[in-house]
Amino acid sequence: MTYVKDPNLPFNTARRRFLGVAAATGARVASVAALAMAVSSLPVSAGPRNGNGNGNGNSGGNGNSGGPQCFLRGTAILTDRGEKRVEDLQTGDRVVLLEGETSPIKWVGRQVFTKRGACWQEGVVPIQVARHALGNGTPHSDLYLSPLHALLLNGVFIRVKDLVNGTTIAPIAPRDDMTIEYYAILLATHKVILAEGAAAETFRPSEGNRENFANFAEYERLYPGETREPMTSYVTVLGEEGGWQHLKALLLLGASPLVPMRDPFEDACEKISAQARELSI
Repeated sequence: MTYVKDPNLPFNTARRRFLGVAAATGARVASVAALAMAVSSLPVSAGPRNGNGNGNGNSGGNGNSGGPQCFLRGTAILTDRGEKRVEDLQTGDRVVLLEGETSPIKWVGRQVFTKRGACWQEGVVPIQVARHALGNGTPHSDLYLSPLHALLLNGVFIRVKDLVNGTTIAPIAPRDDMTIEYYAILLATHKVILAEGAAAETFRPSEGNRENFANFAEYERLYPGETREPMTSYVTVLGEEGGWQHLKALLLLGASPLVPMRDPFEDACEKISAQARELSI
């Protein structure tokens, strides 16, 4: 994958100051007809294909991921006291949930990545969801996520890497000497919070993945001897094992004339594509 850098960006680790311009990666939206023909062969698992996909030898993320699933430094998260940058959040702060209630933060994990080798690993390069890319004024500002982080769209979690269209949602290129900082928000259960106004998942730990964070020792001090059990997902995560199988079942169910149903992934892609065309006018 080719990335385009902005030579006018100043040297700064803050999100909007070190990010390059979006790369032309090509549309990822498939036609409804093509999906209908392929539904019977949808894979049970459609996880990442790039190993642990990070730049410093660590791996982290949610569920069965092979890389970070976090918010980039500088992301505004809605709390009961208004929006706060993710790096300023602390244990005990209350974030606003999609349902309108609030929940205390159990822990904020931090991961740091630097470039190793000839190029940045794709699993680490942030993906930009441009302002208003999702429609209805969402997000209200450019949102930057790790590729495996998921947004809630049409009742399912869709990883941002699967929404890339090369224009309004696209990977961006950090400079070679930059540091990428990601932050994961852990609640008592897997939930949906508002990041730059967009509905995004919180961190969902699995066995051992807390240890991938630079501040893991802090978690150990806060919760010594805690039983580490995988956390149940808030809703289906497309791209995780079983996620595409669940979508396949929904589509096959919708094949009945008595139960009309659209593919939530295809529908999301179509809306994003239409919004991209509108924003380009």
